[in-house]
Amino acid sequence: MDDARLRGALLCGALALFALLYAPQPLLPRLAEEHGLAPGTAALVISAATFGLAVAAVPLGTVAQAVGRRRIMIGAVLLAEALALVLPWLPSFPLLVGVRLVQGVAVAGVAALATAHLAEESGGRGIGTAMGLYVAGSALGGMTGRIVGGVVGDLAGWRGGLLAVAALSAAFTALFVALLPPERHHRRQPLRWRPLLGGLGAALRDPELRGPYAIALLGTGAFATVFTALPFRLTAPPFLVPPALAALAFLAYTAGTATSALAGRVADRWGRLPVLLGGLVLCGAGLGLMLADVLALVLGGLVVFTGGFFAAHAVAGAWVGARAPEAARGQAGAVYQFTYYVGTSLGGVLGGAAYGTWGWTATTALLTGFLLLAALAALRSRPGRRAGARSVPAGGAAAGRTAG
Repeated sequence: MDDARLRGALLCGALALFALLYAPQPLLPRLAEEHGLAPGTAALVISAATFGLAVAAVPLGTVAQAVGRRRIMIGAVLLAEALALVLPWLPSFPLLVGVRLVQGVAVAGVAALATAHLAEESGGRGIGTAMGLYVAGSALGGMTGRIVGGVVGDLAGWRGGLLAVAALSAAFTALFVALLPPERHHRRQPLRWRPLLGGLGAALRDPELRGPYAIALLGTGAFATVFTALPFRLTAPPFLVPPALAALAFLAYTAGTATSALAGRVADRWGRLPVLLGGLVLCGAGLGLMLADVLALVLGGLVVFTGGFFAAHAVAGAWVGARAPEAARGQAGAVYQFTYYVGTSLGGVLGGAAYGTWGWTATTALLTGFLLLAALAALRSRPGRRAGARSVPAGGAAAGRTAG
């Protein structure tokens, strides 16, 4: 029962937080028009939040080892929701960016701890399936926030769009707080920095974890670039799609919801590496389809790209949870989230600038290079073939490899 409550709580938390995190994305053209901003500058509303998340991930993952993850996660969700209710009333763009930075720090309180919390409280049982469900929730939350924000924003302005998403997320926030069970297996460590930083060092030195870290950085950079540039591309010639209809393109996230859950189950059975590489191949195929100036092909390519990305992300996240040693599990999950959201921040700003400067074709070539580097990093890391394999204690005869 507690396992079901835990999965349900983290699903609701992902729905709430990722809706809040990405709600401004379809509203970027309206923000740019109102404040006279270039696409890359307007994208700071997204990148500030993801940068705050990236910077806070490792400190929160480390401190949570000492004070407990549940306490941090509940406080973080409540703070993120409170800030969401403030955002629509802020009078200036710089202030909006600053509050979004703090909101990103709050989102890190769940995003940076979810992998370790799932792995520890479930005892490693079905970690791929559980992580797939959490990633599916993040995909569905991101899609919902973008669609609700975009559609309502087209009718009631960007402030109305943000307020509508905040109201929706409040319901999921309440469910998260009500469902999240007490910790059963977490053994708190005294807040002594030497062992905690030692765990961080172990998470950084493990060569098998460098693959998922690289995938988080490069794959997410490509993903953020596509979804930052897409509203500008769809509302400009030759498509000239109205903003409310352009926001419906984010329905492509349903593909991510399906593939992340499926990829977790398949990886539990057949191994992580083939599923992860397959996800990256799908991303590349989607980019190829989106090169066309035909709306149907662009939208189809977006579905393929999104499904591939979330499959790879679910498998990479589960890989970190299964591989990391117990003493460094929180820090390893935090490092993964750090690289993931550094990729999101850079992809949002640099991707928006690349699209504004060179156009879609050159941006696609850049993103294809990102995906190739991510695939090479995964191959060099050689994960264990059994998705449920766990690392042996550091210093053991098989240190650095997973069982099997």
